[in-house]
Amino acid sequence: MLSLTEKGTTAGATAGLRLLLVLRVFCIGLVLNATPVLAAGSSASKTTIKSVRLWRAPDHTRLVFDLSATVEHKIFTLDNPRRLVIDVKHTAFATQPSQLKLANTPITELRSAQFDGNNLRIVLELREEINPRSFVLERNEQYGDRLVIDLYDRAKHSEKTVGDALAGQKSRDIIIAIDAGHGGEDPGATGPKRLREKNVVLAISRAMQGMINREPGFRAVMVRDGDYYIPLRKRTDIARKHRADLMVSIHADAFNQASANGASVYALSTRSASSETASYLAKRENRADLIGGVGVLSLLDKDKVLAGVLLDLSMTATLESSLGVGTQVLKSLDGVTRLHKKRVEQAGFMVLKSPDMPSILIETGFISNPKEARRLSQPAYQQKMAKAIFTGVKRYFQHKPPVGTLLAERKRKSGTVHIIARGDTLSDIAHRYRVSISDLRSHNRLKSTRIKIGQRIKIPVSS
Repeated sequence: MLSLTEKGTTAGATAGLRLLLVLRVFCIGLVLNATPVLAAGSSASKTTIKSVRLWRAPDHTRLVFDLSATVEHKIFTLDNPRRLVIDVKHTAFATQPSQLKLANTPITELRSAQFDGNNLRIVLELREEINPRSFVLERNEQYGDRLVIDLYDRAKHSEKTVGDALAGQKSRDIIIAIDAGHGGEDPGATGPKRLREKNVVLAISRAMQGMINREPGFRAVMVRDGDYYIPLRKRTDIARKHRADLMVSIHADAFNQASANGASVYALSTRSASSETASYLAKRENRADLIGGVGVLSLLDKDKVLAGVLLDLSMTATLESSLGVGTQVLKSLDGVTRLHKKRVEQAGFMVLKSPDMPSILIETGFISNPKEARRLSQPAYQQKMAKAIFTGVKRYFQHKPPVGTLLAERKRKSGTVHIIARGDTLSDIAHRYRVSISDLRSHNRLKSTRIKIGQRIKIPVSS
């Protein structure tokens, strides 16, 4: 039996316990009620996909998701039916993608759904097998954060290159590889009224392609023939695959001052850029590989020693040819537009670093200059620019045609020209070139053996 005092104490303890229980339940309720608020805050901080862009290249399809922030993701393939799944953490579409042109791509449908709360699953329905590759690109001066999905074609086509088709001919064409700069998600420089470098240089390149292919003894190869991106190192690989005798990279760049104007021609500098402008432009062009998703490590040669030896052995002769072509092109451009510099500049452009193939890079003008941008946007001016470039290229190769080409054969058949100097006689010339005097006379339609200083004598080809 409890005393009255004990009963009171027990009752007070019981009341206290009840109060503690009520307070605990109340606190738990607060926590539970607060949970949705935290979740809502987390949901609001999710990364959003602002837009989706798609390009088709000759050997792959590129899908670019423009993001509000960087993301974590993974991809995997499924069969029956064939699909590529892209899982992106803490992400959602700001608006559902629409109007993607899926024709001529391996994608038949793109669909998406949220799973595990904040995660996004994107499913690409595929019509054929592909080799997928994905990577995230950080924001830069042109774009925000991006998730890039490359779908490389699985099927290998045994297509013959231009070089293969001409390899068996006795006298082949001179192959000119035309590299229209930038492309795809890399627009290059942007001028007034959203004029984009990638579109201007592609138009000039296509005009030049037509002119080259109409000229006997020449053949053009387009490195890029559409709105897609090609890594800088791969551009030279494409030109080399076609056994190009020359690679011409065409640009219309910008500078940090709108007053900069005029066309320029660049060859590779094996040491350093030859001017501050050349250095600025080279760094800008070389950074384009990061925009295209090619990291610095993947641009390094696997065997640095071998690469160095090859450069030492062949770069001197290649650079000499590049400077020779560049000089002729610069002279030709002088009749169409103002020149930014009166000589061929030299800089460390990645696209020019081919030890076995002459290469030049042409800045057709500064798209950041309103006056030049207006001209560069006009088809008639694009044709003039293309003609000037090819005129310079043709002039160089007519003087120094590669061995085995149609131009070299024509030059051989036309014979050497000897300019008469003081003391020359027809018999001396015949003896020097190991031909007969009668052949010299008949080949030059000379009525006698009399010659004069400065006269040009064609030397017949000995049979």
